Amino acid sequence: MTTILIVEDEPRLADILEGYLRREGFHTERAATGPRALELWRAARPALILLDLMLPGLDGLEVARRVRAESETPIIMLTARDEEVDRLVGLGVGADDYVVKPYSPREVVARVRAVLRRSGGPPTPPTALHVGPLSVDPASFEAHLEGRPLDVTVAEVRLLAALAREPGVVRGRTELLAALGGLERGSDERTVDAHVKNLRRKLGEHEGLLDTVRGVGYRLRARG
Repeated sequence: MTTILIVEDEPRLADILEGYLRREGFHTERAATGPRALELWRAARPALILLDLMLPGLDGLEVARRVRAESETPIIMLTARDEEVDRLVGLGVGADDYVVKPYSPREVVARVRAVLRRSGGPPTPPTALHVGPLSVDPASFEAHLEGRPLDVTVAEVRLLAALAREPGVVRGRTELLAALGGLERGSDERTVDAHVKNLRRKLGEHEGLLDTVRGVGYRLRARG
């Protein structure tokens, strides 16, 4: 598995990044200080480092300088600083990309994949989820049915992906609404029903893939 080193001193942010990366098939290591980051980098030899700029013990810029003095390990800077000079300094010490807080964890994962591709690093795990004739790629927001592209919205892809990660498992409307990730603020559980109705229409003869469990929610079945 491809290892990503997360260097972040805010536990909540580190937890979120770790959760998203692991769901996408990456192995993760975590450090909350600059010195610990260097220790783990030397021990684990990760494929990429997600590096916070403001760290106790040793700041992110110095960590980047020391890593770059010894290797070409790709580095993506994570920082609350948005001024142009900070971007130039971060990139000047050898960072491959720069993400400003607050950021979308999905965007960070996408940038990790992009940097690994550019650097010729280890192949990243596949993103597509397969359930019977249906294929859903939450990274590219695409879906295919029997190899043919489906005309789906971002919200519909997110709902399908939430169901496709564990085929056969029933997901409640509240959980599926949360999967929209704030796309439709102020919406209620009826929004999920509307999306499911549209998806069934688009699935055509395979509409049975999207199964209703009355009084509970929805699930994807391998056959429908």
